[in-house]
Amino acid sequence: MNDTSITLTLNDRDEAVLLFGQRDQYLRLIRDALGVRIIARGDTVQIDGDQPSVDQAERVFAQLRQMLQRQQTLTAETVRTALAAAQGGENGIPAVPAPVTAMANNRSVRPRTDGQAFYVQAMKDNDVTLAIGPAGTGKTYLAVGMAVNMLRQGAVKRIVLVRPAVEAGEKLGYLPGDVVAKINPYLRPLFDGLNDMMEPEQVKRYMDSDIIEVAPLAFMRGRTLNHSAIILDEGQNTTVPQMKMFLTRMGHGSKIIVTGDVTQIDLPANMRSGLIDAADRLGRLERIAIVYLTEHDIVRHPLVQKIVKAYEDDKPRRRK
Repeated sequence: MNDTSITLTLNDRDEAVLLFGQRDQYLRLIRDALGVRIIARGDTVQIDGDQPSVDQAERVFAQLRQMLQRQQTLTAETVRTALAAAQGGENGIPAVPAPVTAMANNRSVRPRTDGQAFYVQAMKDNDVTLAIGPAGTGKTYLAVGMAVNMLRQGAVKRIVLVRPAVEAGEKLGYLPGDVVAKINPYLRPLFDGLNDMMEPEQVKRYMDSDIIEVAPLAFMRGRTLNHSAIILDEGQNTTVPQMKMFLTRMGHGSKIIVTGDVTQIDLPANMRSGLIDAADRLGRLERIAIVYLTEHDIVRHPLVQKIVKAYEDDKPRRRK
């Protein structure tokens, strides 16, 4: 196989220092995992090796640079996660990304972008994953797929779906029906994913037997959830105390996934988003991953990516 070479030009020496790691430890991780030669000179990185391995290394560097642009702290764990997401196969040979789970119609749920592959790998590697990104990036769908797969494999005994009910400005007490009926409209995206991946009758049976539970965020207080896959959707609409309360519900053998779009916060203007706060506080803790998806990870109609970009270009920044 013919060797190839590429050179990446970084923004400045400061970025290089963060990207390379202390004593170039991150470069060594990438070099050893992919079998490429890496030569770092100032603010440039030269990568030599066979074409598939060089392509994978380029994707890893792109993912890590994106994380730095989001002011995330790189760790050896995040570098390994980026490597696993980029490889997608054995012996450095690219492959179709492994399925997250099987759907009811025998198709598979798979990551379709590098960002989604990193997200899926982060969910596998960590106990808590915060996924932040615009609509259409697969945040919720892939989280449901991961939860269903864990349930099928016996890694967890139940799935708990949680969402704050603030978007429409309505109080749950004014909505008709029992708790499930009240919260159901807010959990529609989660149910859509469940019904894609499981037969609707099975979803209903699991809900009747509490293997799948839906709950308003306010109903989580005082509980400890063991051996559960717990998904909080629309996490940007939690307050800081609510997010703290939710994250501390995790018991033994459980996995928490929080999804949200920080450009669509419906809280009062003077109230800090619990998702933004958690991303700032928890990024350096072990077994917690903060994943940022972008418009490049949108997998809906091609126009959605352009629409999101058009709104982002002139939208004023929300409070931090």
